[in-house]
Amino acid sequence: MKFGKLTWLTVMVCIFFGPMAWGQGKDFKDDMAERTRACTACHGDQGKAGPDGYYPRLAGKPAGYLFNQLKNFQEGQRHYNLMTRLVDPLSDAYLQEIAQHFANLKLPYPAPTMPSERVSAQALKRGKQLALEGDAAKDVPACTACHGTKLTGVQAHVPGLLGLPLDYLNAQLGAWQTHQRKARQPDCMKEVVARLQSEDLVAVATWLSTQNMPTDTAPASKVSTPLKASWQCGSAPELSKAQP
Repeated sequence: MKFGKLTWLTVMVCIFFGPMAWGQGKDFKDDMAERTRACTACHGDQGKAGPDGYYPRLAGKPAGYLFNQLKNFQEGQRHYNLMTRLVDPLSDAYLQEIAQHFANLKLPYPAPTMPSERVSAQALKRGKQLALEGDAAKDVPACTACHGTKLTGVQAHVPGLLGLPLDYLNAQLGAWQTHQRKARQPDCMKEVVARLQSEDLVAVATWLSTQNMPTDTAPASKVSTPLKASWQCGSAPELSKAQP
C-alpha cells in the first residue's frame, strides 16, 4: 500500500489525534507542522520540550544533529521503541525535512529550575569546571570545546546543552555510561563519559540545568577552536578541523 503524501508520520498523527480532530470537524493541513504532530505529542507544542523532563526540546537545534538522532533511532544506536517505530519507515530525505522544520523554529526558552534536592556548592563548582574548563588531568575537554562557547550548540551537528532539564541530561549521560546510547564512531561522548566518575556527570548536568540562556540562543555558526588531534567526533567532523 502506498501512502503518497499521506506519509507514515501523518498516519501516526491520525492514530494519535484523528478521532478527536475529525469529531470536531478539523481539517488537516498538508504541512510539516501538521505532519509532525506525532512528534509534538511528546516533545511539546512546536517541539518546545515535554513537561516531564525526559522529552527534550527540538526547536532550534541544529538540523544536522536532529537528523543524526533520527537516524540513530532508526539504526538502533539509540533505544526507544516508540521513536523507532515512528522513524523506521521514513526515508533519509523525509527525516531531513523533519529535522530542518524543527531547526527553523525560533522559540523562547523557559527559565531554568533549581534541583528539587539541595546541591552542594562543591558539586556546582565541579560542574562549572568541567563545562567551562574540562579536566586536563583526565584529558577531558570542556563542554564548550564542542558545544560552543555559549553552550548553545554549533552548526551543523552539535546540540546546545543549556535549556535542558536535569532529568534529561542525567538520563543521556547515564545512557552513554551504560552503553545504551551510542553515536557514529569515533564516539567522542563515549570517551568523555568513560573518563569521568558518576559524581562528575551529575555535577556537570546539574550546573548546566541551572544556567540561564544567553540573549542570543542560536547555535554558533562554526567551532572557535578545533579539538586537538587525540579527539575525533564521528557525528560532528567539523569539530576536528579548522574552519575558515
